[in-house]
Amino acid sequence: MRYLKFASLSLLFALSACVYEPEQFAGSETSNEKTETGSIFAVNGGKQICNPSVSQDPENYPAAMLWLNFGGKLNVEAPDSVYTTSKVVQHDRLSVSDTSGKVLWYLMRDTESGDCQFQDPEWSTHPNYIVALRAYDTKGNKACENLDYGVFAVRMSDKKKFFFYDKDMSEFATPHLWVNPDAVLDSSADDSKVEGFFGTSDVRLVYVNKKDQIVFVDYANGGAKKAITLKKPSGVDGWMMDSPMISPDGKYVVYNVINAAMTGWRSFIQELSKDASPFEIEKNSGMISEPVQPHWFTFAGRLFVVWAEFPQGSQYVNKNDLTDASVQNGSAGRTMMREIKLAANAPADLAFEWVDNAKEIASVPMIGGRSPDGFFLATGANNGYLLKLP
Repeated sequence: MRYLKFASLSLLFALSACVYEPEQFAGSETSNEKTETGSIFAVNGGKQICNPSVSQDPENYPAAMLWLNFGGKLNVEAPDSVYTTSKVVQHDRLSVSDTSGKVLWYLMRDTESGDCQFQDPEWSTHPNYIVALRAYDTKGNKACENLDYGVFAVRMSDKKKFFFYDKDMSEFATPHLWVNPDAVLDSSADDSKVEGFFGTSDVRLVYVNKKDQIVFVDYANGGAKKAITLKKPSGVDGWMMDSPMISPDGKYVVYNVINAAMTGWRSFIQELSKDASPFEIEKNSGMISEPVQPHWFTFAGRLFVVWAEFPQGSQYVNKNDLTDASVQNGSAGRTMMREIKLAANAPADLAFEWVDNAKEIASVPMIGGRSPDGFFLATGANNGYLLKLP
């Protein structure tokens, strides 16, 4: 997901995967709080984070979320001496931490291999894989001043990496990954190949390219050589495609389109086909705003879309302390969910159907998705939180 980047001494705006301000955002160190909405737990309390992604593996990483750090100090419980919490370099690691503040899993950048930083981490649809961007300096400068980006997956069970692209990616690519849930790893397989690394060739990747188009790559059907670009929505010229998320069945994406000031956004669902047109998740009566940062959620065979809403004129960058009762009434935004039925390769009038009205699931805005067991929501940028629902 993208966040606002300030240009000093100007009114120009650009985008980055995290918030950059003249001074790093400094929040208060918040405590955990039980509310009518549920139990709210600060993540890296009082320190800025971004790219929140709720755990897709409740068995190995329960009550947890993936996030990206800023520089300075981290307010977490380190699992070992390698994971430092002081003199931290911005975006130098991927972290998964739980409601107690304990780091359950991490991946440090490999400076010896030329890693400069990570961007846009997102848990894939498969519990054992994360996808992210890796930046390197094109001139080999250790100061990391001339960055280019590649897209990689990391296998959480052994921290091995697989590069889909090692260069020429936009820093705003916001990739997402789908892996067949029935994949079975073979320890003797060649990890340099898609099938060996993932235990299946049925792997799908989406990302935003430098032309601001969503690209779909199906590695079971031609891979990168047969990648397609999706049709863009109409009426959003000059707006930015952002955060495509592949559906649990691997056939659709849901995504944002955001204006440059990040005060206006729209969300769409689209079949992963070059001929498919997007359909909008429209703002209906009673909604605070158009939906933003939509995620898929499936439970007991039912499919839902989860999104956040924010008050008019707001950016979806949370600087509120969500443990403060004064913002738990929806004044800072809220989280919604709506059940949907989808039919691939169907006529437009049969392609999708909302099953019921949208319902509020939290009176605070959570932009990092809902856990597979349904109990947890995640958010970040600037303050990070996990919310356990009642």
